[in-house]
Amino acid sequence: MRLEDLTTYEIIESRRIDDLNSMSYLMKHKKTGARVALLSNDDDNKVFAIGFRTPPKDSTGVAHIIEHTVLCGSREFPLKDPFVELVKGSLNTFLNAMTYSDKTVYPIASCNDTDFQNLMHVYLDAVFYPNIYKTDKIFRQEGWRYEMDSVDDELTINGVVYNEMRGAFSSADDVLSREIQNSLYPDITYGMESGGDPDVIPQLTYEDYLDFHRKYYHPSNSYIYLYGDMDMAEKLDYIDKNYLSNFDYLDVDSKIGWQEAFSAPKEIHKSYSIMHEDSLEQNTYLSYNFSVGTPLDKKLYIAFDILDYALCSAPGAPIKKTLIEKGIGQDVYSEYDNGIQQPVFSIVAKNADADQKDEFVKTIREILENQVKNGIDKKALLAGLSFDEFKYREADFGRFPKGLLYGLQVFDSWLYDDLKPWINVEANATFAELRKEVETGYFEELIQKYLLDNNHRSLLLLEPVRGLNEKKD
Repeated sequence: MRLEDLTTYEIIESRRIDDLNSMSYLMKHKKTGARVALLSNDDDNKVFAIGFRTPPKDSTGVAHIIEHTVLCGSREFPLKDPFVELVKGSLNTFLNAMTYSDKTVYPIASCNDTDFQNLMHVYLDAVFYPNIYKTDKIFRQEGWRYEMDSVDDELTINGVVYNEMRGAFSSADDVLSREIQNSLYPDITYGMESGGDPDVIPQLTYEDYLDFHRKYYHPSNSYIYLYGDMDMAEKLDYIDKNYLSNFDYLDVDSKIGWQEAFSAPKEIHKSYSIMHEDSLEQNTYLSYNFSVGTPLDKKLYIAFDILDYALCSAPGAPIKKTLIEKGIGQDVYSEYDNGIQQPVFSIVAKNADADQKDEFVKTIREILENQVKNGIDKKALLAGLSFDEFKYREADFGRFPKGLLYGLQVFDSWLYDDLKPWINVEANATFAELRKEVETGYFEELIQKYLLDNNHRSLLLLEPVRGLNEKKD
């Protein structure tokens, strides 16, 4: 069977992507509107992923709890924990599920044809026909529940996700990442905690949790990705006959909101917990954060990673070097998150003091102005560009299958534009273009536009409080 012979799907686009040595297909399931992206090639490490746009409206962690619970048994796999059994008995090269701030993705990979088919079967059954509707015990186990071992004991709250997020909220670096996003996008999905805030998780009801699954875990809101050496038509036929065709089209409103740019920069103070014996001195995080364009701009998507290197990560990078020399923080680093609809660039000084905040911002702005006026070190730009390009061409992701990483990167654009799954994984031409731009002032213009003239920015101070976690408990 050929893909062209499938009457249940529509081929929107098909073309060869030489960069990935693959034939690409962008398709749509006719009945439900399920989106399909295929990369057909000779890689025997096959990948399947199904993802859903899951923008949370609060910080109860409902998306995270559903990710855990759909893998606790389904219509055709009624075991208590099929996921654990799969891990023990499968030949998989990757098996997991991930909750992001605006999506939930279920990817698997295997070099064995039978194993790959079985894993795909288990995951499709889990997301579309989980046992969560039969009993609330799965929700109580993985989400949250009240607990008392005896009538004399204190009432406590327990649950897998609840405890996982308590651990995450006790890490200062995790708290910082969360608060950076919240500081720039307070009014939309990215201002919520998709993993769940332990203070808010117990507000989630079983009914609201089921409603979230009913709404978002529908083929009309799904993104299906297949990669590798397989009969793509056979796989899509199987997915249609056993799952997608059982559903009718549903108009799912899962659009990610857009945070309007700030009229003026914001300064935000937040706190994190330290032990009673820890010092309050030189224990503040200072973070200068910027909202930077969109991942649908494929040049910008890579260019800011190169700027990140030249300004802060390269040996002798000006921002890191100057802040450390001035004693503003004992560790200085930058981060660029381009996996959300409104990417974020941050410069962080760790182990600083709150009263250094003005000097922190002044120093950064002076360096940026100097970079625009006198030009960024071209050697640093080219080094950052060469590093990223080499990594891309080699496609060496360690123990992770490259098809998996391509798939996760496809979501960086596909989630926000149905017709653009490939723009950030088909990157050779973009690298060539950026190499020319080193001489044109393009990177300096990016600094001026997105870092100096951009009011959609925040200064975040994450300050230590002794025993804050114990107080909350």
